[in-house]
Amino acid sequence: MSRFTLDLAESELKIVLEALTEMEARMAQVCDTSTDEDEIAEVGNDLIEVRLLLKPLIEKATTQYGKGITNFSRETF
Repeated sequence: MSRFTLDLAESELKIVLEALTEMEARMAQVCDTSTDEDEIAEVGNDLIEVRLLLKPLIEKATTQYGKGITNFSRETF
């Protein structure tokens, strides 16, 4: 397997994390609500891949930037 290295600023990483988190939620919703076994299998396999990517990415990001990196709220205080 070849490797690809990417250097992101904190703000860019936050965008990537938010997008992957939203993708994970949409895929999980499909798996939870679909009645099509083929769709569930296909989306479920992709969901596993997304989770395998997202989990260590979140762990590394929170280690470097703190838990705020995964706060995607747009609320103003």
